[in-house]
Amino acid sequence: MSGARRDTVTYAFAVTRARPPADALAAAAGHEGGGPLRALGAGRLWLVVQDVPAHAFAGDRLTARLENPDELESCARAHHRGVEAAARQGAVVPFPLATMYLDDRNAVRAVTDRETSLRALLDRLRDRTEWAVKVHAAETAGPPGGAGDAAAGAVGGRDYLSRMSARRRTVREEHEKALAAAQAVDHELRRYAVAATRHRRQSEQLTGRKAPQLLNAAYLVEDARRADFARALARLVAGRGHAPVEISASGPWIPYSFARPEREWHGSPQEARA
Repeated sequence: MSGARRDTVTYAFAVTRARPPADALAAAAGHEGGGPLRALGAGRLWLVVQDVPAHAFAGDRLTARLENPDELESCARAHHRGVEAAARQGAVVPFPLATMYLDDRNAVRAVTDRETSLRALLDRLRDRTEWAVKVHAAETAGPPGGAGDAAAGAVGGRDYLSRMSARRRTVREEHEKALAAAQAVDHELRRYAVAATRHRRQSEQLTGRKAPQLLNAAYLVEDARRADFARALARLVAGRGHAPVEISASGPWIPYSFARPEREWHGSPQEARA
């Protein structure tokens, strides 16, 4: 490829059927140092983009930014603002974070080449939102083998070992109960969703909790069933029948987790709209 080096690249936020209002794009703050958000026509779709500095979004520089927690959060927030601006007129297909093209022509071509599948995905996401649900094991008093047990062991080794074995068995049984409870939460919420997907469970370092994460799921919910889903979620959070776990939830969100072909949704219990 020949030609002068470009100072900017085209950053893509999302695709939608209807052109977002100009005032919504003008009011949205995209990535720092970039130009105003713009809408590009791509066949029968619209692509929301921003010109961003090439040096800040290239190669090693971008990798370093995304590996820095503060920079990553800043980029993610800017990306979400762009997606929200695109969603003012209806369903959107959010692009992954840091989706960029050399110029507008390449960005438009990437969308038109996938126009059929993108239009089908927009149909499936229309009038639906995402809810995020995480289930953790309930906090426990501590691992087996505390100072008290060690002191008791000094008195009677056999009795100490017996108690340790019983404690480990109790911990194992409690974990199995918590896993079953998390499965029950997932099963119940799927009744009110048209699709569900499970994400990788987050480590204790990421969650900041001592208890392990048992479920990290997203549910795609029809707007017409939002109240039903919220009531079911409230019952579960209240702890009816699920004492071994703690449930946290957020939503409704733009359906990021489902902005990909349906075959990658990892199990949808039902699909109401063809």
